[in-house]
Amino acid sequence: MTDTPTPSARPAHVAASAVRHFRYYDLMMAAFVAILLLSNIIGASKPSYIVLPGGGQWTFGAGVLFFPISYIIGDVLTEVYGYARARRVIWTGFAALAFMAFMAWVVVSLPPAAGWPGQASYEFVFGNSWRIVIASMTAFWVGEFANSYVLAQMKIWTAGRHLWMRTIGSTIVGQGLDSLIFYPLAFYGLAGWPPEQLYEVVLFQWLFKTTWEIVLTPATYAIVGALKRREGVDVFDEGTDFNPFGAKV
Repeated sequence: MTDTPTPSARPAHVAASAVRHFRYYDLMMAAFVAILLLSNIIGASKPSYIVLPGGGQWTFGAGVLFFPISYIIGDVLTEVYGYARARRVIWTGFAALAFMAFMAWVVVSLPPAAGWPGQASYEFVFGNSWRIVIASMTAFWVGEFANSYVLAQMKIWTAGRHLWMRTIGSTIVGQGLDSLIFYPLAFYGLAGWPPEQLYEVVLFQWLFKTTWEIVLTPATYAIVGALKRREGVDVFDEGTDFNPFGAKV
């Protein structure tokens, strides 16, 4: 007879510190970091637009379509595996972003080989200013930790009920802080970014990302339910150290 739970077993209510091994945690970490990096490398470099009903155009950075998925995976990580393990993933993503920025700076700075025509395009796509890089990393760090903390605390307050309330509520806080920090820190005072336009962008980005969370709520329910059944536990952050710099799992 085995102690390994079957997919149909009811997840057991356990404290986060009581579980030492999970089957799918590493895969979720890999998915989080991959989407985070790709949305910053590929999506952030291209503005696009959609035609509005009145004939106008709405311009947006293509990365906004995919970056919120990292928040949804962050919700899943905290809900299924607890704050401490989500904290490890957030720090992993932060380190990956830092290395990505450093690598981009080194590669862009290297002199191109004679006759290579792509240097200008390479600099255009990967040559972000350090102000934007620092704003992006700061916003990510604050937003992700706020999102994870709010969701973990709400899970305790609600005794594990109303998952939709936790995921949407935590996203309102996390994405709000992310947008509120990134845009002013990256663009305030620059030509073409008057304060009123800057805060219109902050508000719109916050609403758009939160709407994404709401739209994808059924997918979040499906992923959370499947992972909890396969892991066989329902983790609650009772007695968890919520210090972002804590190391204990």
